[in-house]
Amino acid sequence: MLLNRFDILQTTLVIPIFFFRNESDRIALTEWRNGLKKRGEKLVFTNGVFDIIHAGHVSYLSEARNLGDALIIGLNADESVHRLKGPNRPIQSEFDRSLVLAGLRSTDAVVIFDEDTPFDLISHMIPDILLKGGDWTIESIVGREVVESNGGRVLSLPFLDGRSTTGIVERILERYSAETDSQKN
Repeated sequence: MLLNRFDILQTTLVIPIFFFRNESDRIALTEWRNGLKKRGEKLVFTNGVFDIIHAGHVSYLSEARNLGDALIIGLNADESVHRLKGPNRPIQSEFDRSLVLAGLRSTDAVVIFDEDTPFDLISHMIPDILLKGGDWTIESIVGREVVESNGGRVLSLPFLDGRSTTGIVERILERYSAETDSQKN
């Protein structure tokens, strides 16, 4: 069987990367989650696009990890990002985004999901703590009812001011556009 570069990297990573679309990965994810439960460990879950990792993401994910014993990050698949953010996103593939997230010290696992929201994934895992960034109110966090009805907590963590993927993209376009204009003169 011919392995692609992702399969090869998966064998060398300590952090598991699951594909929620695959039945075998759903089973492995369930086993991973059950292992945490058996050890009495609290699972923290967050999700997002994580297209260009920046200081705001790192700070948020570190804070998230400190709330429990394990942090799993739900990562929107490429097609989901296209539907949510438009045709120019994601900038990086789900493959690259998942590897960057898996390389962070705060990450215990990454799961890529195809749906526009992580509701099915949250319902499948039932984390002890569900959180999103400060632009989400508790009431608007997808999966809140599932987590709270199972005794879990739902939190909205504040952002690190001035850090966003959109802001980075805008600065890049502005700077390189200005550079291109000056080169024409």
